[in-house]
This record gives sequence, C-alpha cells and structure tokens, in this order.
Amino acid sequence: MIIRPSQHWFRRLFVWHGSVLSKIMFRLSLNVLMSVIAVLSYQWYESLGVHLTLAPFSLLGVAIAIFLGFRNNASYARFIEARTLWGSLLITQRSLLRQIKSTLLSDDAAVREISALMMAFNWSLKHQLRQTDGRADLLRLLPPRWHDQVMNDPSPCNQLLLCMGIWLGEQRQRGVISDIVWQSIDANINHLSQVLGGCERIVTTPIPFAYSLILHRTVYLFCTLLPFALVADLHYMTPLVSVFVSYTFLSLESLAEELEDPFGMAANDLPLDALCVIIERNLKALQSDYPLPEPLKPDNHYNLT
Repeated sequence: MIIRPSQHWFRRLFVWHGSVLSKIMFRLSLNVLMSVIAVLSYQWYESLGVHLTLAPFSLLGVAIAIFLGFRNNASYARFIEARTLWGSLLITQRSLLRQIKSTLLSDDAAVREISALMMAFNWSLKHQLRQTDGRADLLRLLPPRWHDQVMNDPSPCNQLLLCMGIWLGEQRQRGVISDIVWQSIDANINHLSQVLGGCERIVTTPIPFAYSLILHRTVYLFCTLLPFALVADLHYMTPLVSVFVSYTFLSLESLAEELEDPFGMAANDLPLDALCVIIERNLKALQSDYPLPEPLKPDNHYNLT
C-alpha cells in the first residue's frame, strides 16, 4: 500500500510511483500509434467516403463511464470490506487476550501460549490470502506442542482455531475458567473464524468474469477507434487529446482490477505484513513482552507491503 505525506497539488500531478500509469504506459503508446495512423491516413479513408463522427463515441463514452463507475465501486467495496475484516481481527484479538489475561492472573505460561497461537493465526491468514509459504512464521511463533498439528495441516488457519478451542477447553477442565467466561472467550474465537470466512469469501469470489470482460473489450475498442473520430476536427492535436481520454478510461479499468484483489502485492493493496506486525505489537505489549517488534515503515517509495 502507498502511504504518502501531504503534497502540494502541483507536485502530485507528476507522481509516478503508486499510480497505474506505469501499468498502462504500453497501452497508451499503442493509442498514440493509432492516432498517428489516423492522422496520416485521414485523407485516404476520407476519399473512400468513410466518415466517423463524435456522436456515437459521445454516447458510448457516457455508457462506459457509468459502467466503470459501477466496476470501481464494486472493487472498492471489496477493498473496504477486507480492511474492515482485518480491523475487526485486531479488535477481537485485543479483547480476547485481555479477557484471558484478566482471568488467568497467575498463569503467565498459559497466557503466552494462547497469545502465540493468536499471533500465528494472523501470519498464517496473511500467507493463505497471498498464497505464500508461511512455515517460517509458524515455526517462529508456534509453541512446540502445537508444531506437528498445525504444520502438517493443509489449512493452518482452521487448525489454529481448533488449537485455541482445545486450549480453552483445557483451562475449563482445570477449573480456572467458569462457564460464563468460557462462553465469552469462545464467542471471540468464533469471531476469528468469521473473519477467516470473510477473507476467504473475498478471495474465492471475484467479480464475474463476463462482466469484467465486456467492459474490458468495450474500453479497448473505444480507445482504438477514438482517434479516427477526432482527427476530422483536431488534425495534428489528435494524439494529445486521444491519449488524455484513453488515459482516463484505461486507468480506471486498471485500478478496478487492482482493487478487486485487496490482499495482493500491488501498490494499492492492503499492507498485510504491516497489519500483522501491528497486531503482534499489541498482543506483546498487553503481556509486557519487550522488546516489541519494530513497526513496518514506508520505504523510500512510501510503500508498505
């Protein structure tokens, strides 16, 4: 994710990193090429009686703008839902550890064990969503007795939730947690399961392909033919105006594709590594487990992973 300090409006006009311009530069260059072809061949195809006017492009442009608006709203809604789920994850784990710590006042070992399982859950969820290898983080965080049970499971997140439930049942059996407190803590563990399910729903349910495809084809057809409609009025200014209009449509479509998967590694996706570190710092601070891991800061390009 791009985290930028406030900038003067004029400097922001020339920002490169974090914009989608780098992704669509080749496509814009193709539009310039089509504009040059339109200018050079204008006299030829006009002599053939071929006349393209701006009227159909005006109507089509309005329709594309409306559909791009819906497309971006749908993608941004997925992004906001994903961020809400991870915010809920932080709140739930704070509450869960506070409940456990205030209940098991004299059993620091048991508190550290459940805290380690909770932190492992966060990192495991991050790796599951990004389809990366999470073994290093699990080995770093998991208590020894849970290693085999979690590491050998195809779904570590589900297994970690089961481990938390087993841990809670053990404390109840020991008589250190009452039934009422057990229900409250179990409700928070269930909420972690809901967060997991919500994230999986976003990952496994993309925006329908046919909807994206028809919009994609229409945008590219519009940008390809636009120079031939502009050249009659603009002549040698055609490439400039055509690229500007194409930039608007192509960048909106590219941004929608980027936001559709909020858990990815693109510049505008969620900084899951930074969020995991924040949660880990919060849980360790509640236990006075110092030193805390250093928070991730934006790099020279204002980027967080």
